[in-house]
This record gives sequence, C-alpha cells and structure tokens, in this order.
Amino acid sequence: MKIISLLVYEDAVLSSVSGAVDLLTAANAYLQQMGEPAAFSIELVSEKERNIQLNVPAQFVCTKTLDEVTATSLVLVPAFYTSPDDTLAKNGAIIDWIRRRHAEGIEIASLCKGSYFLAEAGILSGKTCTSHWMSLDDMQRRYADVQVLKDSVMTDHDGIYTSGGALLSWNLILYIIEKFCGRDVSIGVSRMFNIDLDRASQAHFVVFQGQRQHDDGDILKAQTFIEQNFHLPISVEQIAERSNMSKRNFIRRFKSATQNTPLEYLQRVKVESAKKALERNTDDVASVMYNAGYNDTKTFRKVFKQVTGLTPQAYRKKYSRDGIPSR
Repeated sequence: MKIISLLVYEDAVLSSVSGAVDLLTAANAYLQQMGEPAAFSIELVSEKERNIQLNVPAQFVCTKTLDEVTATSLVLVPAFYTSPDDTLAKNGAIIDWIRRRHAEGIEIASLCKGSYFLAEAGILSGKTCTSHWMSLDDMQRRYADVQVLKDSVMTDHDGIYTSGGALLSWNLILYIIEKFCGRDVSIGVSRMFNIDLDRASQAHFVVFQGQRQHDDGDILKAQTFIEQNFHLPISVEQIAERSNMSKRNFIRRFKSATQNTPLEYLQRVKVESAKKALERNTDDVASVMYNAGYNDTKTFRKVFKQVTGLTPQAYRKKYSRDGIPSR
C-alpha cells in the first residue's frame, strides 16, 4: 500500500486538499469493488499543529506532524491562495522537510501553485515543471534554472510531479492513480467525477495580462502603443522608430523586459482580442479575424491555435455563452 502524505498549511487551497483526498479515496473504493485491496493510505500532515484552520471557513484535522512522519511513498503539496512571498516565508520548515524527503528518494508531487514549494526546495533545478497559468512567468523569473512549461497540464520528471492550475491538478492525481493502479482504475475514477482524463494543454485558459512587471519606461510606452493599435498594420520597425531605437536594440530590450519579442507580444494581444470576441459570440469568425488585425484566415487559425491550443471555432464552442444550454 502506498502511503500518501498530503501536506496541510493555513494558506492551502481547500479544493486542492479535499480534491486529492476525494480522488484517492475513490480509487480505493473502486479497487475494493473489484475485489482488490485498497492502494492508498492517506495521511494529512502539518508542520506542528494537528488542527489547521485554513484562510477560508474550513478546518482539517491532521493525523501527523512533519516530525512524526516515519515512512511515506509520496508527498503531495497543495496549492495556496496568497502571494508566493508570503506563503513561502511562513512555511520554511515545510520547504526544508520536502528537500530532505526528496534526498531520501521519496517522490514529491505539487498541485497547481504548490510547485513554488518544490522550486524553493531546489528539487526542480534542471528539471521541467508547470503550475497555474497565472504563475508561469513569475516562476520562470524566480527560478532561472527550472524549465517552466507554459501550456502543460502536468509533468513527471524522475519522481517529481507538477500540475497545471486549479482543478487541472486533479488530472495529476488521476495520473498518479494510473501509475500505481493501472489505466482502468484511473478511467473509472475520472468517470465518477466527470473529469476529462486526457487534457493535454492549459493554454486556452490563459488570459494575456500584458507582462508589465518591469521598469523600462520606453518599452512600457511601446506596449501601450501595441495594445491601442494592434488592429492596424503596424510593424516592429515602426514601433522601434517611435521608440527612438534601432530595430535590433528595440527587440533586445523588449524581450528582456517582457520575455516576448515585439512580434510575439503583438500576436498575443491580437489573439486576446479575438478570444474575447469569440466568448461574446456576437461576430462571425471572419469579422473576429479582421477586427483583430488579420487578413489571412490560414495565418489567423495557425497563430490562434499556437497560443490557445484550440482553433477559433473550437474556442467559441467551448467558451461562448451561447454554448450554455438554457431551459
């Protein structure tokens, strides 16, 4: 039987803890219905206190503290609500404990933003990871030696697992269930909870937020110009000239500040505009394309799918209000 040590701390996301418990418990029940023994023993682990009041109206009664864990097969680190700086500063003991368990050969899995704990512990160095889509750029800035995968739902690297944002972390739990119990059990649990088992990307969830966390005033002005004129036939040369820079210097500074080239940034702004139009479902796809500054259907479809992982038609079907049935 695999012992799963699920860490609990006051900033933890409620569904990140309870969802993991629900899915692992369901796997045990599924196995027992098949006449097989349960696969998982789940223990809630806290730093010092047995009773953990979350920062929401919920409390967990933990079975062990960190010092009382003598054997475990897998450590699960849930997501958190608050800022990474605040949460990591308060949970240094948990980070140290994760580092020691990894050194002992214990497998470690993070759910959503729990990946920050793994990166702080140093166990993601030289490895791939993912996280909530809103945290990906921040993680890459903080941990330059970690390869942050921007649209992955999950990663598995030498016994270290990470997952995408929010309830996408349930896909990682299903993956762990499959790894330890087989595909049939994973499929059975996914059906119980109506979870899409084979999600491959979280790109279509991403809302482009402008990447303005820098202090290069000239580049900030260039970003504003792009955001106000993306629908016009503007070029990188034109934007560089407005910024009083050579094209080469402008591209270098722009990428240093935003982590995107000017052309990539322009495409992201165009696609974000198209996404919002498709969600409103007020225009046909051709009008959405022209309003976003594209004149070629093939190019629009290609760029849109590269950014979101979906075609414009599939994105509209998934997210437009008209796609919601009414009585």
